[in-house]
Amino acid sequence: MLALMVYLSSKGPVFFKQKRTGLFGEEFNCYKFRTMVVNTEADVKQATITDERITRLGHFLRETNLDELPQFFNVLKGQMSIVGPRPHMVFHTREFSQIVEGYHMRLQVKPGITGLAQIKGYRGATPDYRSIYKRIQWDNFYVENHSVLLDLQIIGMTVLHFVKQLYRTDD
Repeated sequence: MLALMVYLSSKGPVFFKQKRTGLFGEEFNCYKFRTMVVNTEADVKQATITDERITRLGHFLRETNLDELPQFFNVLKGQMSIVGPRPHMVFHTREFSQIVEGYHMRLQVKPGITGLAQIKGYRGATPDYRSIYKRIQWDNFYVENHSVLLDLQIIGMTVLHFVKQLYRTDD
């Protein structure tokens, strides 16, 4: 159903694939539903809330994280897990590893569809050093402390966030 909605809502492919950094720094194609008009900046420019490249449907898909459902293909291929640090664009891995000490620790586990940094509020654009640093801090905490119980808590919080976004009213 979502794929059909993406197909009908704007020109371009239904799926967006982007090189991301995975386990031990290996690059892989990360799949998402396309939420933007086709553009040449997709691999170097992070999306922002007011980004003009995002389609109307894309805003909804991003707010609810439904754009990330195709990443279950990455899980089935063994490139990602359900829980872990979110995979960064290769461009950002290079950039962030130069400015945040301990960045590469997050690459010791498979990247996840959802992660501790995201449920702590550090998701989406990283407009400043503090947001990058805090994201990496939570990712590294996860690497050092991951367990089945922590994964279940993160999944539960992710589901709660999803439900809140579905029933959110913008007044």
